[in-house]
Amino acid sequence: MIARRGILAGWLGALTLPLALSGAGAAVAQPYGGPPPGWRPPPAPPLRFEPPPGPPPRPGWVRQPGHWAWLRGAYVWVPGRWRRQRPGRWREGYWAERRGRWVWVEPGWR
Repeated sequence: MIARRGILAGWLGALTLPLALSGAGAAVAQPYGGPPPGWRPPPAPPLRFEPPPGPPPRPGWVRQPGHWAWLRGAYVWVPGRWRRQRPGRWREGYWAERRGRWVWVEPGWR
């Protein structure tokens, strides 16, 4: 039994040593340079129709409309919901260029 382990360890060492020296199993980091110059994100899809959900569950609550959110490189629909009334107006999300990069400004009350 002990002799088998020694033989097995010898074979594994003989196989892994050339691979380690050749760099075949090593991961090489690729630098990320960002999007190419002039790249612009796609526009958001049109809003979806949501039927009216009925009266608010509590007095003073307002309906926050559904909207598109940018998540992991794709647009995802976030359904509307009831919220306590907020000061200001509801603004849709939009793309803005800041310091040479495009960023998604989340929709919300402003």
